Amino acid sequence: MKSKRKFIIKCNSLLIKHFGIPKRNKKLPDPLDMLIATILSQNTNDNNSFKAYQNLKSHYKSWDELVNVKRVTIESVIRVAGLARQKSEAIKKLLDSLKKSRNISIDFIRLLDDHSAIERLTNYKGIGVKTASCVLLFSLDRNVCPVDTHVQRTTNRIGIVSEKSPDKTFFALNNNFPDKIAHSFHTNLIRLGRKICTPTKPSCGICPLLKICHYPDKNFDLKKEGSKRDFMLLDNVSN
Repeated sequence: MKSKRKFIIKCNSLLIKHFGIPKRNKKLPDPLDMLIATILSQNTNDNNSFKAYQNLKSHYKSWDELVNVKRVTIESVIRVAGLARQKSEAIKKLLDSLKKSRNISIDFIRLLDDHSAIERLTNYKGIGVKTASCVLLFSLDRNVCPVDTHVQRTTNRIGIVSEKSPDKTFFALNNNFPDKIAHSFHTNLIRLGRKICTPTKPSCGICPLLKICHYPDKNFDLKKEGSKRDFMLLDNVSN
């Protein structure tokens, strides 16, 4: 266990040396804002999901107002994010559930530990472990590292974990995770996955983790870092 912690700390240090310390909002956003933004981010790029989030914010003054809006209308507003029907259903059912039980808020998770908060949030249809953990990291500043496709790929290639699904990777990775590094580690792994450790033909020759990476099928053909895409949706969500 200690060796895994040390390995993660070493990886984090090398990633920061290469990419720098990621910027984040000085004022952390409301948990419900973050939850809806993360739902919109599923299976699309950050630019399109951010546009969809801004569309919702510009059309409606509050999430309470959205409760009385038809699902098909929400679908049309968020269409740019892709999978609009699926995402509009998740948002509509979430807000309807909150309305039945309490005010339109998920502030109750502030009082819960990480495990309990994730358990509560994933009870809502359309909200998985990754979405719930993003709320904890980006809204509540919990030391939790969400696992998206990039984090799934990179952590398994590097050799930090050996799991076949993002949820299994999440629990293996976050078991005894090093303190106070989740945001930098998560964000820089996404940058690594976008620019260097790509799904096919990774640019291993320029990878900052080359000397400690356990990936057996390293590719040294490419010497150039991928196109720059530094915009991170969840660090740009505002109340």
